[in-house]
Amino acid sequence: MKKNVQPCNLVIDVGNTLTKVAVFCNDDLIFIERYPKITSQLIAEVTKNFNIARAIVSSVGELPLGFESFFPNQINILHFSPEVSIPLKNRYKTPATLGTDRLALAVAANSIYPNGNVLVIDSGSAITYDIVTEHGEYIGGAISPGIEMRFKALNAYTAKLPLLAIDNNFPLIGITTKESMLSGVLNGVLNEVDGYIQDISKAYSTLKVVFTGGNANFFDKKLKNTIFVHPNLLIFGLNRILNYNE
Repeated sequence: MKKNVQPCNLVIDVGNTLTKVAVFCNDDLIFIERYPKITSQLIAEVTKNFNIARAIVSSVGELPLGFESFFPNQINILHFSPEVSIPLKNRYKTPATLGTDRLALAVAANSIYPNGNVLVIDSGSAITYDIVTEHGEYIGGAISPGIEMRFKALNAYTAKLPLLAIDNNFPLIGITTKESMLSGVLNGVLNEVDGYIQDISKAYSTLKVVFTGGNANFFDKKLKNTIFVHPNLLIFGLNRILNYNE
């Protein structure tokens, strides 16, 4: 691959199960890939193919030992934390405990609807709900178990219930144990999300709902409420934060 000569941003999101690596040039997403883990070889390959000027790293866990040495010396690295400046007013009462993924999602959602009330829902390992007001204020939200976590809990905390996965052909009324579990988990999570959207809509008028995360497509066209699905919302939020701190 011929090296891209434009100065670009490198965005790294180290999640619970996978690491996303993305490259933005002039705010255009030109590369994105998912990896089991971050390695020096991976960083070397990306910096070989793209002219990386700056990088931002967000991690929900520990980074590999010697992570800083993976990068060429000329690349400035911003480690995203609640102390990093963002283009929002953070009204969370315990900002030190706020996950950086939730904050980056809020920034991204606000960039899509800068003058409106926005609820961003991330459906992954957990389901997070985060609200940004029309005044550019992040005010908090909610956290609940993700879909896979609910299936695992039924399997782990009972003697005989099997471990199931998402099945789009789930019934309303189960006539077998498997169908009953699918109905309970999947109808339950849909009702939870719809109910939360409706409750927030009563408090914040003209609410826009942005969905992201590994299970976002499951909710598309199944909810009573209108949603906008953005699969790479977190990555765009991190890029915006990096540019904001230039």
